[in-house]
This record gives sequence, structure tokens and C-alpha cells, in this order.
Amino acid sequence: MDIEAFRKAGYQAIDRICDFYYSLEQRQVVAPVQPGYLLEQLPDAPPEEGEDWEVIADDYQKLILPGMTFWQHPSFFAYFPTACTFEGVLGDLYSTSTPNPGFNWTSSPACTELEMAMMDWCARLFGLAEHFLNSSGTGGGVIQTTSSELAIVVTVAARSQYVRRHPGTHLEDLVMYVTSQTHSLGVKASLVLGLQCRTLDVKPEDGYALRGDTLRAALEEDIAQGKRPFFLIGTVGTTSSGAIDCLDEVGEVLKDYPDVWFHVDAAWAGVTLACPEYRGIARLKDINTYATSVGTNLHKWGLVNFDAALLWVKSRKDLTDALDVTPEFLRTKQSEAGAVIDYRNWHLGLGRRFRSLKIWFVLRSYGVKGFQAYIRRCIELNEYFVSLIKTSPTFALVTKPSFALSVFRIVADPVALSLGVSLGSDALNDLNRTFYAHVSARGEILLTQTQLNGTFCVRFAVGAERTRKEHIDKAWTLIQEEARLAVKEWADSIRGGR
Repeated sequence: MDIEAFRKAGYQAIDRICDFYYSLEQRQVVAPVQPGYLLEQLPDAPPEEGEDWEVIADDYQKLILPGMTFWQHPSFFAYFPTACTFEGVLGDLYSTSTPNPGFNWTSSPACTELEMAMMDWCARLFGLAEHFLNSSGTGGGVIQTTSSELAIVVTVAARSQYVRRHPGTHLEDLVMYVTSQTHSLGVKASLVLGLQCRTLDVKPEDGYALRGDTLRAALEEDIAQGKRPFFLIGTVGTTSSGAIDCLDEVGEVLKDYPDVWFHVDAAWAGVTLACPEYRGIARLKDINTYATSVGTNLHKWGLVNFDAALLWVKSRKDLTDALDVTPEFLRTKQSEAGAVIDYRNWHLGLGRRFRSLKIWFVLRSYGVKGFQAYIRRCIELNEYFVSLIKTSPTFALVTKPSFALSVFRIVADPVALSLGVSLGSDALNDLNRTFYAHVSARGEILLTQTQLNGTFCVRFAVGAERTRKEHIDKAWTLIQEEARLAVKEWADSIRGGR
């Protein structure tokens, strides 16, 4: 493809992307295909001769789009949102047109310096303390791929820090801590690195938040058994319920254990820190006071297309001491003089994408006020959904709503009254599984399931940039319809068993 052919193909691609977005709301959220649908339509090997671009572009429309679940759909309420804005699309387009691997400053000065600036922009947007800024000269921020890889990076740094402070430590004695509500990234990091990971229980009466006394008891018990606590992940906005750990209590406990690295995972909810009125709930003061590192994802609820996971550390040296491998061919006079950041020493890989460009585009286009307005609108839409739940005799919230996330389920009373029976916890869980199966069979919306201490429930997460009140109303109508069908199906099975 020469330059003019690319120009023509590019115009066509933009036109088709725009047409797709015009039709997005009329499309199903969930791909209406079965496993193997695409494999059956693809040849077993690449073509011997190159094919015409028109055929390739048409096959994308015919084969690929029908197999996509549309996370940017206004009726996508599952997992957490994945941001998709046209500014982000253009950022990715421009970044791929200059495919610099960005492993050090010399390989692409703009890649490094724009990332330094964007991490400081975001730190200031979220109100993070000066010690997390690149401009501090001691701490700083770096863009990772995902929070899962970010967790591995900080676990490696925490392990390295502990071993440096305590030479001769046996790695099998090291233990890291998560809670039963922490994202799977914590356990995965321990599996990848071959480390012990202890899961701490959290209670419904505490809002599924980690309390200081729970942590202290675990630390004392493990130390008494000869173990070496070195790392803890606290969370602002857990995946299942949006719970926020008691970072103040945890931080006070860790004052007595200064060798424990305290990472705060705010992958989803961290963006709420952009709005001053939510900084208390999201525990900004505690993050700034106690956290060794903190991470959030702009590619979830932050308007920047996947991937863009942000990591800030109080001490950049803790990363570079753990991850710096510099053979002769990577040495430069700028890095040797300490005049620049070489981001390859801040993450697992050598090469890296120019992700900061799309962050720059998004933040300049939306501005602080536009970013805040988007966060506030999503929270207001969730509050509206909560009001519908609260006025319904069929449903109830399982735990307190968290920002733009609500967790709910069918309650026992209406069903029990209609049947003249009492439903136990297992039966009620089964009823809600039936309800969720009904909802999941509908392609118009997508929700996800979870369990909170044995209670099966359904998550409703608002976050797509195009979601408006009418989409909440449509979802609520569908939820009610499927609840009635699930209850009837359940009631019929109970009556049939008598």
C-alpha cells in the first residue's frame, strides 16, 4: 500500500467507523455468535498472494464486527466501563504512525517527556501529593498496560526493597496481603512471582472494607510464625461491590511495619478524585499520607481508550533499583548524566507504546470541567437506577452503592408470599441465578454477576460515555420483565415439586 492508497483506505475506514457509531445504539451489546464462528470462516493458512485491500476491509465488516461485544454501547453495564472516545481513537492512530519503541529518552524524546507531563497532569487532576509527581525528582508516574501488570511491577519493587533492607531473607518466607474483595491482580502477581499471598476476610457490616485490626492480627500472627510481611494491596472501589478499604486504619497499622509496601489499587474509582466532592469518600487524604504507590486506569472510567493504566510511586528509585537492566547498547549520555527518565526501568518490558499521546488529546479536548462533568453524570445516572431499585418490591440493594456501581438482587418476600413458603439463602441464590441467566440471554444489555460472602447478586455499572437516562429506563424495563419470568419459572418449579 503506497501513500495515496493509504489515504483512500484511511478515508474509507473513518467513514465506516462513523457509520458504525451512528448505528451503535441499534446494535446488540453482546455478540450474537457461538464459539468457533470466526475460525470456521477463516482459511487455515495465510494467502500465497496479497489480496486486494477492498476485500480485506469488507471482510472486517462482514466477519469481525458481528463477533464483537460492544463495551462502548450505552447499554453496557457489565464489569467496569472501557473508555472509548474519538480523541482516544485519534491518539492511537497518530501514535501508531510513529512506531517508536520508547524504551529510553534518546529513542524518542517526545514519548518520554509527554508521558512525564501527562502523569503530572493526571496527578494534579486527581489531587495527588507533590511526592507522586515526576517534577518532584524523587517520586513520579508511569503508564502501564493494565492494573494486573502494574500489580506485578509494584510487587517486584516491594520484594526487592524488602530484600535490600533485610539481606539473607528467604523468598519463601515473604508474604503479601490482599482481601477477599481485592481484584484477582493480587493473587495473580503472587502466582507469577512464586510468593505467598494471604487473603484477609472482610465483613458485610464493614461495607466489605479492610479494617486495621484485621490487618494487625494477620501481621502479628505471620511474624510469630517466622514469615516476612512485605506487601499489601488496599483498594478504592473493589470489583464486586465498589468497597473502599479503611486506608487510614491500615496506614496507622503499617506505621509499626515500615518495611511493608502499601499499594492502593484505585483502578476504577480513582478517577472520581477529579471531582473535589468525592475526594473524601475516595480517601484522597489517606492515599497521600500513607500510600507507597497508587494506580488508576484511564481506560476504564477515564475516557482514554485501552490501554492506559497509571502508576505513581513515592520513590522512583524503588522501581529502578528493582527493574534496571542496562546493557552497553542501551547506555546514553543523557541517562548516564541523570538528566532524563528512561521508562524501560519503570515497568516489565523494554519497548513501550506512545500511550501518553491519547491522554494528551483527551485531557485537552475535554478539559478538567468536561472530565468532571462526565464522572458526575455517570454517578447521577447510577443514583437514578438506585432510586428505581428502592421503590421496587421485587429488588433490593445488597450493599451501599459506590459511585456509579450498584449491586442488587431479587428479594425473598414477594416470592415467598406468592408461594406461601419461606426461601432459604441457597434457594434465594438459585432464584437470582435464574434471573441473571434470563438477563444474560438478552443481547440488548449486559450486566455481570458476583458473590459477596456467599450471596449471589448482580452488578450494574454505569460508565459508557454515551449512556443517558433513557438507557437506564430501557435497562430497568428489561430487568423487571426478566425478573417476572424468573420468579414465575421458579414458582412453577416449586409448585410442581409439591
